[in-house]
Amino acid sequence: MQISIFQAILIGLVYYLGNATWLIGIGYYTMYRPLVNGFFVGLILGNPVLGTMVGATINLMYLGFISAGGALPGDPCLAGTLGTAIAIASGIEPEAALALAVPIGLLGTLIWFAKMTVNAFFVHKADQYAEEGNTKGIAFMNIVPPQIFLFIITFFPVFFAALYGPTAIKSAIDFLGTNVLNSLIVIGGMMPALGIAMNLKAIFKGDNRIFYFLGFLLTVYLKLDIIAVGLFGVVLTLIYMKLKKGGSEVVR
Repeated sequence: MQISIFQAILIGLVYYLGNATWLIGIGYYTMYRPLVNGFFVGLILGNPVLGTMVGATINLMYLGFISAGGALPGDPCLAGTLGTAIAIASGIEPEAALALAVPIGLLGTLIWFAKMTVNAFFVHKADQYAEEGNTKGIAFMNIVPPQIFLFIITFFPVFFAALYGPTAIKSAIDFLGTNVLNSLIVIGGMMPALGIAMNLKAIFKGDNRIFYFLGFLLTVYLKLDIIAVGLFGVVLTLIYMKLKKGGSEVVR
């Protein structure tokens, strides 16, 4: 499948909106996730179902993702956006797309650090306007220059990568043969386990452990689907928090 210029423009906008803070950060808190941006990329390329499947597969790798102290271990938004575009356009399996998405996500850290470095200049300029009491200058430096720079460093790399990348990837895979593709599928199949392990490392502590085992029992032995288990978990958590709060009040 050949991605058109218009489709590449829309894919570039998806990545930009995933990093932008328009609409009170809704883009960052939704479009930034591979599951969501994978759906939109799939919609742009005419296959939202496959886009969601690829995005969900990539999202598993980033279940335990956290960015703290200005550090970014990988860019899930870039991995989801380009990984989905490459998978659909090149016709490769979601697992193989995941193996390709991981190094793509690592390249996204360069964009992240460029944004944080240049934004520091805008912050210092806003501080100068604050000392002068120039409220319009403060608003301008916090909105216009950062978003223009963000658009440049997010839209154009993804636009060109979406336009020319899938063709190059497909040619490389055809040249290397099925053995390399099968290796990528095997590697990609193991990646979700890493994401799940990172997620467990964050939540498998103290009293939370019992909820993990309860979810496992509900899924394996009672054959409940993920929605039923999730709703059951919400109700049980609310009851647990209520009882815990009541116990602490009694102690007082």
